Amino acid sequence: MMPSTPASPTRGTLSAAASAALSAAISTAQRVPDSLISALGRFSIAAIFWKSGQTKVEGFAIDLIDCSVTLGWPHLSDSAVALFRDEYRLPLLDPVLAATAAAFAEHFFPLLLLVGLATRFAAAALLGMTMVIQLFVYPDAYPTHGVWATVLLVLIARGGGTLSLDHLIARRCQRTQQIPDTYSNAAM
Repeated sequence: MMPSTPASPTRGTLSAAASAALSAAISTAQRVPDSLISALGRFSIAAIFWKSGQTKVEGFAIDLIDCSVTLGWPHLSDSAVALFRDEYRLPLLDPVLAATAAAFAEHFFPLLLLVGLATRFAAAALLGMTMVIQLFVYPDAYPTHGVWATVLLVLIARGGGTLSLDHLIARRCQRTQQIPDTYSNAAM
């Protein structure tokens, strides 16, 4: 007599189990708050541009990742101008002007993103910068720039989330619009 083997599950049972596991995974993923995604996106993309901006200035450095600070009067580094003159070679822009504008943008817009102020505007500005980098500077870096563009487009479409100054300002404005004007009837 041959030893009995346990009955193998039928294909339908495995399919039902896989379907249930997939449904549970999707349900769990859908519970991730949009505000958490926005906050992570804001911090991550801001860090990329901030670190790039820090390579263009001397005399002032703040690295939130390494927790290091160097205070001083910021000024454009000679290497940044050389980079724009020799490597980037943007059409129609003087290298000093391009380096200065890039250094400013790579500091100003990430700061806005970090605090969630004018998030859509800052994300749109950095998306424009990403497009310039992709088209004129590093056209072969589309996988990296595609990820940047995706994060920036999510921020443009969804905003900064509830963990942002934009949200606090919108709530404040909404509250002041709902408060009746007590003086308007007194004049009548």
